[in-house]
Amino acid sequence: MPAVVIVGAQWGDEGKGKATDLISSRIDVVVKFNGGNNAGHTVVVGDEKYALHLLPSGILTPGVTPVIGNGVVVDLGVLFNELTALSARGVDVSRLLVSANAHVITKYHVTMDRVTERFLGKRQIGTTGRGIGPTYADKINRVGIRIQDLFDESILRQKVEAALEVKNHLLVKIYNRRAITVDEVVEELLSYTDRLRPMVADTALVLHEALQDGRTVLFEAGQATMLDVDHGTYPFVTSSSATSGGAATGSGVAPNRIDRVIGIAKAYVTRVGAGPFPTELLDPDGAEPEGPGARLRRIGFEFGTTTGRPRRTGWYDALVTRYASRINGITDLVLTKLDVLSGLERIPVCVAYEVDGQRVEEIPVNQTDFHHARPIYEEFPGWSEDISGAREFDDLPPNARSYVEALEAMSGTRISAVGVGADRDAIVVRHDLLPDAG
Repeated sequence: MPAVVIVGAQWGDEGKGKATDLISSRIDVVVKFNGGNNAGHTVVVGDEKYALHLLPSGILTPGVTPVIGNGVVVDLGVLFNELTALSARGVDVSRLLVSANAHVITKYHVTMDRVTERFLGKRQIGTTGRGIGPTYADKINRVGIRIQDLFDESILRQKVEAALEVKNHLLVKIYNRRAITVDEVVEELLSYTDRLRPMVADTALVLHEALQDGRTVLFEAGQATMLDVDHGTYPFVTSSSATSGGAATGSGVAPNRIDRVIGIAKAYVTRVGAGPFPTELLDPDGAEPEGPGARLRRIGFEFGTTTGRPRRTGWYDALVTRYASRINGITDLVLTKLDVLSGLERIPVCVAYEVDGQRVEEIPVNQTDFHHARPIYEEFPGWSEDISGAREFDDLPPNARSYVEALEAMSGTRISAVGVGADRDAIVVRHDLLPDAG
């Protein structure tokens, strides 16, 4: 039975939950392997809409075991708020497992994140201010707090003291903020231990045994390829590995156990926060009639699930998706939100960049070149029909089919499914995403 990774092929918010939901009835375990509560996803089940921030979307599927892997950073307050909210809506959350090796976001991480970002001024990265980066920094600096540390108060106190020794100097002397006491941090963290204890496990072993027993495991990435700390638009990236390679390090499952990689791409592109974005549509404020960027934002409801920030919008960038296909080893693409493009007469697609007067057809390795890259577009005829009821590829208007086929040819891998609306079943399946599943 397969181990399957789902990754974002752009800058996030592509609709990864849609793909997870599509194959959820054939999945036994769903793993979140990177990130934290800095990126959410919305899943629609019937008339119910669920906004998840830290939990894997598989928690909404009865019988599936949701796992938070060692590569995730966990804000325990957010975790238990989400679990309480889901329980109140009748969702069974009792199967959740949390890695003992996952790192914990503390109140000093959140504080450091926010004051540092403000201090940067015009050089801000555009973080969510939720303590993600500082927690990963502590992890790499080997002064982090892990889930398992909460069950030994003596060790926990020692580690908090060591972490705060430097941070309080920065807060007081550089940022003019009050010092954070060891007691307040320890007291808050210990308040979660009783509820947390039954969830904590050696999740790498659990996943290994699941695969050995022939169960299907899905690895669900947070953020996306272009936000990966190594392969994204650094430094305007997240602090974790959001590509398929991160599934191995963030879960403890060997890379040769991964059978399939499903990439998710919107039929256009969005990004949140600062950083280069070659196809961005910069509509004038108050533009009349409504500009294309504002139209995509309004119809696609492009506002962050976690932050509520309006997303930057742009036309589909074939170079970005082709790059993501290569970096991740994508075997199948799921194209989402095709319905948002309905009603456009012409739909531009970026097929190359102009960099210093030269045409380039791959992502420039130099960040400066990428920042100054100008998109070269090819236009495709649009369609006016409502496609939300389509369930077979032939149900789509001819121009919509042609658009999908053109993106497939440009993007480096086959498009196996197409999202045509917000509803759970509003998707056209062209190829089975799990052909090896029994």
